[in-house]
Amino acid sequence: MERLETFRHHLETGDWLTPERMRNYALLIGIMSFIGLAALWVSGDGLVDHFGRPIGTDFANPYTAGLMALDGAAAQIFDYPAHEQVQRAFFGGGEDHPFYGWPYPPVFLIPATGLALLPYLAALALYMTVTGLFYLAAIRSIIPLKSALIAAAAFPAVFVTVAHGQNAFLTAAFLGMGLALLERRPWIAGLLLGALCYKPHLGLVLPLVLAAGGYWRSFAGAAISVVVLSLTSVALFGLEPWVAFFGSGEVTRGYVLEQVPTGWFKIQTMFSAVRGMGGSVALAYALQAVVSVGVLGALAWLWWSARSRPENLLAAKAATCSGALLITPYVLDYDMLVLAPAVAFLVADGLMRGFRPYGKSLYAAIWLLPLIARPVAQYGHLPIGLIGMGGLFGFTVWTALRNNRAEAVPVAA
Repeated sequence: MERLETFRHHLETGDWLTPERMRNYALLIGIMSFIGLAALWVSGDGLVDHFGRPIGTDFANPYTAGLMALDGAAAQIFDYPAHEQVQRAFFGGGEDHPFYGWPYPPVFLIPATGLALLPYLAALALYMTVTGLFYLAAIRSIIPLKSALIAAAAFPAVFVTVAHGQNAFLTAAFLGMGLALLERRPWIAGLLLGALCYKPHLGLVLPLVLAAGGYWRSFAGAAISVVVLSLTSVALFGLEPWVAFFGSGEVTRGYVLEQVPTGWFKIQTMFSAVRGMGGSVALAYALQAVVSVGVLGALAWLWWSARSRPENLLAAKAATCSGALLITPYVLDYDMLVLAPAVAFLVADGLMRGFRPYGKSLYAAIWLLPLIARPVAQYGHLPIGLIGMGGLFGFTVWTALRNNRAEAVPVAA
């Protein structure tokens, strides 16, 4: 019993997570992940890795879409057979070659076309480097501590993102920095948040939270950002890609979400959890709707309460990040990079007002979550990614509720 009580005490206070341990764990995970990625890539052949997939896997999607746009065939990126033919011609391979379809609005063609002007590996390296630095700058805007940058750089979701050549750095940066700048630079904050229109299902919470919080200048800035990016894409590529985008919604939903060729275990949502356990599509949508409504209601209350209780503001920003992942039926494990700004906001709150009991231990668990979410779901049939994100969101709301009742009882930082 004494050992159990000691263990509980360490979890509650988080005193086990010393700065030295945090730095060492981060460096260890970072070095191991880098070695794994390097081994995967150098053991391949040309532009494909050891398993015959393009290096940077999902980056094959925007790069070849950019090539198509440069050839005047931007509208055909939503034609899966046509896009697949371009990918096979570029990377080689037969019928078993993996295909990476384009589900994005045409605004994402703007950077994709620019990247396609470069050789593939140079474009991938530039893309990961620039967006990765943007992500770290966003974390620094939330909590300007060297230890926070080390933890953010070694966050396992970083290596999932790099391995997939994905855009999660951009998502986390736009969301994190946009929320961080709401009070200081409301117009810039709005422009950054509006840029999430390139991945709209992860920005669905933003109109609600900006309105509930009374950030009308940021709301206007976000609207301007969306309009300018959309008009720019029309000026560059014409209206045809937008017509194709809206016309492809049903096919994309059926193929990407409901048939999910990537595998249920890669998707970290209530929808996927229900489908992975054998539930019907209708049941999956119904339970996802219940989660979404609950999260949106909690976010509306958080941001409304922050108007009169500024101590709830950091919690509201953290909940917006985790809530953005919970309300949509389609979130891959690399999208969990958005949890980095969520935890950064909560750590900033803890350093300012004192950490809540079990807070530091929870944040450490969330840091590890992207490392284990996929294998635990695949082999243990447990949607631990969803459970962890839901737990973090619930803890954040509970923190705000406690703030409303009384000042925090601090736990040593």
